Amino acid sequence: MADDLTLQEAAALLGVHYMTAYRYVRLGQLPAEKLGGVWRVDRDEVERFRDGVSEAPVITSAGGRRKAPWAGRLEARLLAGDARGAWGVVEAALTAGAELDQVYLEMLGPAMAGIGERWERGEIDVSIEHRASVIAMRLVGRLGPRFVRRGRTRGVVVLGAPAGERHALPVALAADLVRQHGWEVSDIGADVPEASFVHAALTTPDVVAVGLSVTLAENLPAARSVLAALREATSGVLLAVGGGAVRTDDEAIELGADLVASDIARFVEQLETGGGGRLRAAT
Repeated sequence: MADDLTLQEAAALLGVHYMTAYRYVRLGQLPAEKLGGVWRVDRDEVERFRDGVSEAPVITSAGGRRKAPWAGRLEARLLAGDARGAWGVVEAALTAGAELDQVYLEMLGPAMAGIGERWERGEIDVSIEHRASVIAMRLVGRLGPRFVRRGRTRGVVVLGAPAGERHALPVALAADLVRQHGWEVSDIGADVPEASFVHAALTTPDVVAVGLSVTLAENLPAARSVLAALREATSGVLLAVGGGAVRTDDEAIELGADLVASDIARFVEQLETGGGGRLRAAT
């Protein structure tokens, strides 16, 4: 950046204390970059922030409530490798009234999707994407216990991703969102061999469903094979598939699933009806 300011200079231009400017950076409100251990801020960004136009356009929910651009702020902190700042954005959103599921569905998920798209376009190195994923998993680790509901469990759902599918974050997000509705979840993670999926289904007490997450089309054959093996080895267990590579009922049917987890709300609804909305009868 040709016209860089130090954070001290940015604070002076904004007319605030240095720590206030630092807080703006850590919450993703003021874009900044750390170079040689020193925060540097583009003068134009400081002036836009000072003039009240630095925010991304706000989103209005169906109920008319205005929502701050938390996903963009979180994405900026994840790209910077700023774990503390990322948690600060989450805390600020929760303090402002965001629900736990909104943090996952409207902040963390979109932020990581945006970072993934940047990598696909060649804008960032894969190390940046991996670092952001690690920080995101740490956020999930801190938030996860808050999703657990007290009381009797409604049954157990096994969730994982088939061999070759190395994205564990979608599984972790789905696991917590399902737990929020009173189900116990056995999260077996990503890149799980077919035999291990079957083993988990057969050895997990009170299992009612097994769900597969597939984000890349190249891993659909592995998912199809897992579903076929589960179909043969289990009885009365609902089989579900979802993720970026599977969005429609027809695709799920072709893979051999009973349910399509196109979104968590629909998946939970199908679980609650005991598979009454299943795509086809189990064979």
